[in-house]
Amino acid sequence: MQLLSARFIVGPNLYSYRPVIKAILDIGIYENIASNAITGFVGRLLALLPGLCQHSCSRGYPGGFAERLREGTYLAHIFEHVALEIQSLAGEEYASGFGKTRGSGRQGVYNIVFGCKSGQVGLAVAEGAYRLLTAVLAGQAFDVEALVASLRKVGEEAKLGPSTQAIYDAARRRGIPVLRPEAETNLLILGYGCRQERVWATVSSKTSSVAVDLAGDKFLTNTLLRQHAVPVPRGCLALSLEEALAAFAAMGTPVVIKPVGGNHGKGVTLQIVTSAALKRAYRLAAEYDERILVEEYITGRQYRLCVINGKLVAGAERIPAHVVGDGQHTIAELIDVVNLDPARGFGHSRPLTRLELDAAAILTLARQHLTAASVPDAGRVVYIRDNANLSTGATAADVTDCIHPETVRQVERAVRLIGLDIAGVDLVVPDISEPLSGGNGAIIEINAAPGLRMHLYPSQGMARDVGAAIVDYLFPAGTDGRIPIIAITGTNGKTTVTRLIAHTFRQAGYKTGMTSSDGIYVDENCILRGDTSGPASAAMVLADPAVQVAVLEVARGGIIRGGLGYDYADIGIITNITEDHIGQDGIEDLEDLAYIKSLVIETVRPEGAVLLNADDCRVAALKSRAKAEIIYFSTQSDNIIVRRHLGEGGKACFVKNGKIYLADGNREQAVIAVVDVPLTLGGLAHHNIQNAVIAVAACRAQGLSLAEISSSLRSFRENPGRLMLMDVGDCKVCVDYAHNPAGCQALVNTLCRLNARRLIGVIAAPGDRRDDVIISLGRMAGKGFDTVFVKEDKDLRGRQPGETAALVRRGLLEAGLAPERITIIADEVAAVTAALAEGEAGDLIAVFYEDYDSVIQTVAKFRETPTAGRPTAKCEELVVAGISVEG
Repeated sequence: MQLLSARFIVGPNLYSYRPVIKAILDIGIYENIASNAITGFVGRLLALLPGLCQHSCSRGYPGGFAERLREGTYLAHIFEHVALEIQSLAGEEYASGFGKTRGSGRQGVYNIVFGCKSGQVGLAVAEGAYRLLTAVLAGQAFDVEALVASLRKVGEEAKLGPSTQAIYDAARRRGIPVLRPEAETNLLILGYGCRQERVWATVSSKTSSVAVDLAGDKFLTNTLLRQHAVPVPRGCLALSLEEALAAFAAMGTPVVIKPVGGNHGKGVTLQIVTSAALKRAYRLAAEYDERILVEEYITGRQYRLCVINGKLVAGAERIPAHVVGDGQHTIAELIDVVNLDPARGFGHSRPLTRLELDAAAILTLARQHLTAASVPDAGRVVYIRDNANLSTGATAADVTDCIHPETVRQVERAVRLIGLDIAGVDLVVPDISEPLSGGNGAIIEINAAPGLRMHLYPSQGMARDVGAAIVDYLFPAGTDGRIPIIAITGTNGKTTVTRLIAHTFRQAGYKTGMTSSDGIYVDENCILRGDTSGPASAAMVLADPAVQVAVLEVARGGIIRGGLGYDYADIGIITNITEDHIGQDGIEDLEDLAYIKSLVIETVRPEGAVLLNADDCRVAALKSRAKAEIIYFSTQSDNIIVRRHLGEGGKACFVKNGKIYLADGNREQAVIAVVDVPLTLGGLAHHNIQNAVIAVAACRAQGLSLAEISSSLRSFRENPGRLMLMDVGDCKVCVDYAHNPAGCQALVNTLCRLNARRLIGVIAAPGDRRDDVIISLGRMAGKGFDTVFVKEDKDLRGRQPGETAALVRRGLLEAGLAPERITIIADEVAAVTAALAEGEAGDLIAVFYEDYDSVIQTVAKFRETPTAGRPTAKCEELVVAGISVEG
């Protein structure tokens, strides 16, 4: 048995609309060996994981899975249940009851899918389940407790901090999409494209960097607030111990020592009354900053008030870290007891932070004439810290409803003066219900990136959802951070439809992001070349702050491997379902292919639109899988599905009397004549008529005007690698990506209408297609071309050299093409060169490319010894960007 791979799939996928782990398991020799046939296996497994006895499985009642184990079930299914069980053992926060096991189409290899709430934990679960089963099969010991402990550790390390988690949860409740670019940071991208906002902990994309730097300089903040009559303590900046001692003497009151650029209470010492204590405090503060603030000590209770977008949203009294004596245990032992609270963790990972006996704690104890070994009397409160930062173990009590209005006004004004959009204000007053004024408390600090834990998880009083307040500030009521997403899938036409829709939105003035089989584009700028029709490419476009509209080509392979790179689309399109990829990835027939591609329409928002091909019965039959409005498209004026749909008050787009029409019920409106769309070659390219119809329907459904749509259709002339015609001397060359039987047939049908003297083909088929599909492509080519050069892709996709070419040749012969008209030249460049040399005046040479750039360069560089009737091409004479070339 071997775990071949495990992958975390974040977006909607073939198995669930929620995140899953997809593990691929090769069970090897156990393919036909059931669990009850493996000596001792069932007993050993249940002894290690007794919780499996509660799994229902398909029986529908607890114990059902154990029954199946004893009756005989197979390892892939068992792996699924083991993964679910150990995930549950790691904790409720990781548990998921969802799991599926499916064959992959390869002997002994299975896809096992299970839901997960943490990708890092889920991946570790897959690996752990594999190791556990391997040990059980071998009769070896296995430490389940150690595995569970390691999973919890992975989970803790991967967790968002409480503040960021609160923002994440609030955004999800609002329906705002959330992307976490890196699992080990607290950076979140909320929303898509130009409507996104970013937060890092509680710093937002609207937070002023000047304000952050200002708040980080405690002395400058104090000075600025004092200049504007905000109550703050007197303070002096000291760059040496001597200066600090002089400031202490001048103040003549208890002081506070703190590093100017410190945070989380690090290096802060309160209520210093002697020079000796000041020297110790100075040395501690100097570990964090060479600039030291000597500040008047303000007596009273310590509070933290949270201000968002200029308004106070929460307040808490902060109680310094402490223990309560029992007359029996030392302070060190009491600290250990307090730290047993599961709510306490390291850093900011838990609602509360563990107490630490560090240098600052020893100093605080010393001022109370205590040490870590002291045994305080029963009921005595012993403070471990002077400051009341939660990051040093403090607790909090909510006081939001008790704050005096004058204090609220003062605090909001102070934050406004500093310029922070999200701020934590520390103040000390005897009573928060009394006004903050001169002589009655002071604002001690203003903090950027304030922690929210004290408001989210107060030890006393009401919890305040400050995360929701931040989200509501970033996304006011009525906004959800979304941009229009148009997703296109199908067998043929995806790239052309994607390009045409993106072009139309660009022409209408929108900054458009596009993924396609030839690259990622923002407007006309290529960000990344290659086949970028998968989820990672979609996520890249949606994370670009410039993008106003996303037009995404969605390929079968991307859906299978990684699901969708978005949660919901506004428009979902299926162009067609034809013979391709059969025999790959467990796809046995066209119904399987339709099921895979239907994910694109299942995930269209109810307020959006689903565009289905009424000329393709398999596509039309997918209507029941959509939740959004259906818009049918057709190249026929009398399609029965369209007619019935319109009769029921539905919408459609179709061709009638040479024009593309939009219809809503019994209302029809002509958009453009087919011959006015360059893409259709004057109406000769029937498949591009369909592509134009789809684009019209999609753009109109997304709100573009008829004038904008028709203007863009007229101006669309750049479709590289798709029905791309060039003049080469007295010949024409067509470059296209006709890589399946339907695509080949559509291209051949179009080229036959161009009335060339001869059609010469340079063709190949991808090697990972089933034999009969490759033969079918050859058969389609053989019905249209007069002469064919058969090449092979460099990527043989598991085939032996010459194997794919032989299958294509077989199809050509079955179509009736004479053997002497078939030449096999495996190398693409050599095959194209030979075809160009073969061409004569009036011929049309069609190239089914693998490497687009190489083919274009070969055509551009082609040279022939000047001979009457032979084509001559110069690089500068080729126009390769247009749909067609004159002269």
